[in-house]
Amino acid sequence: MPSNFIYKTGLALLVSSASLIPISLLANEPITLRIADQKGNMRAQLDAANALEGAAYTVQWSEFPAAAPLAEALNAGAIDAGIIGDAPLLFALAAGADIKAIAVNQSDPYGTAVLVNGDSAIETVEELRGRNIATGRGSIGHYVALRALDAHGLTQEDVNFRFMGPVDARIALATGAVDAWSTWEPYTAFAELQEGARIIANGRGLTSGNSFIAATDSAISDPAKHAALKDYLLRLRDAQTWSYDHIDEYAATLAEIIGFPEDAAKLQYQRRQLAWRDIDEEIISQQQLTADFYLQVGLIPDAIDVETTFDRSFTFHETSEEQP
Repeated sequence: MPSNFIYKTGLALLVSSASLIPISLLANEPITLRIADQKGNMRAQLDAANALEGAAYTVQWSEFPAAAPLAEALNAGAIDAGIIGDAPLLFALAAGADIKAIAVNQSDPYGTAVLVNGDSAIETVEELRGRNIATGRGSIGHYVALRALDAHGLTQEDVNFRFMGPVDARIALATGAVDAWSTWEPYTAFAELQEGARIIANGRGLTSGNSFIAATDSAISDPAKHAALKDYLLRLRDAQTWSYDHIDEYAATLAEIIGFPEDAAKLQYQRRQLAWRDIDEEIISQQQLTADFYLQVGLIPDAIDVETTFDRSFTFHETSEEQP
């Protein structure tokens, strides 16, 4: 079960741009944003930078090990918003989830990768033919594995996918129950540094590196929560900038939250080089390519026009106090 944490309001720190929206005018009662995180992705940035102090709302955190249960929580309305990769977002939308992507975090996708044990005889993707690959169904790891196979003339029928969560997958790889594991950060960095795993295919050229904040339609349509989400995104952008300027402090906070060694927390964050940006036509085009590939390999039953799955009323360049 995900654990919840409540951040109380206090004195402002990183609020130069985030304080533009007078959220308190939009509701008579206190506002709580129910935000879902994956392995401390957002919470560590905001916590280390004290970036939520002074907010006119509280954040109730839920922590998830992967995108699939997070998407289920979004679909059930148990949370208002959460961070999710491009491929699992499409999987959730294809299942009929009433959610929209409202912001994108771009990264170097190197750490979304196919791993083997350090002593494995497997050196190339071609050598995965007939082998067992652990990953999460519909995850970004699943997507990268499929793209890597496709790039080397193989299909999903040429391998045996074993669908499981990242904790079980890590154990399966370490014990030899599977031959490879297709996963994402911070699991990739952990497996490399702590267990001697090797990357045989990385995400560069295979995936966009995009992760999204997805919010429920009900949260987006609520004026008070819409304004709170706008403010939250601005604080998140500022906290991410701060974290790269204070990488050791950030890594220590993340390691404590997710229970990973600091060197793994630091490595995965440094090489991802994350940057928040507004949804634009380039992002939509990248997401359409992902959707079309999922349709091609049969992971979603019907074509998706991804443009309808975005809400572009959120921006990192807010300059007015116009209310939603």
